[in-house]
Amino acid sequence: MKLNIRGDKVTITKSIKDYIEDKMSRLDKYFVNTKGVEGKVLVRIRNDEQIIEVTIPTSRFTLRAEERDQDLYTAIDLVIDKLERQIRKNKTRLNDKYKDLDKFEMSFNFDVPAEEIDDVKIVKRKNVEMKPMDEEEAILQMELLNHDFFVFKNIDEECVSVLYERKDGKLGIINVK
Repeated sequence: MKLNIRGDKVTITKSIKDYIEDKMSRLDKYFVNTKGVEGKVLVRIRNDEQIIEVTIPTSRFTLRAEERDQDLYTAIDLVIDKLERQIRKNKTRLNDKYKDLDKFEMSFNFDVPAEEIDDVKIVKRKNVEMKPMDEEEAILQMELLNHDFFVFKNIDEECVSVLYERKDGKLGIINVK
């Protein structure tokens, strides 16, 4: 797998780069041809936490994981474990959906122990009436409900919007047009 490793306010030393490349090579077994796959690795520091974000775009979907720890090497180990778990956990669904496609990057020639298979099912469904409101009212509603996201009909943007709380505690908004 070709890797694009960069640091945000962090210098990527040769030892860090070698460690990331070594650990990322564990994911090679999940791809048919690793030459066509480019992984993007971003290393950041926020306060006293080392943050590593890995994004692997394929032709049909994107694998992404982020981990943080006091120690950068521990964060790297955690993010690789998380990516591997994502692939293994979703093997059956990925295989069912993409196995017949020509030139698909993923290989499904690996076994997954029964305890790792997780049947994700929708266990609750809600119907919500969306009344038109502006972003300020949506923020108020979200806070009153004590939720970390809120879906509303945005009268300013004339679309459906999702207001959400980001990991840094600030708010973000997604507009669905």
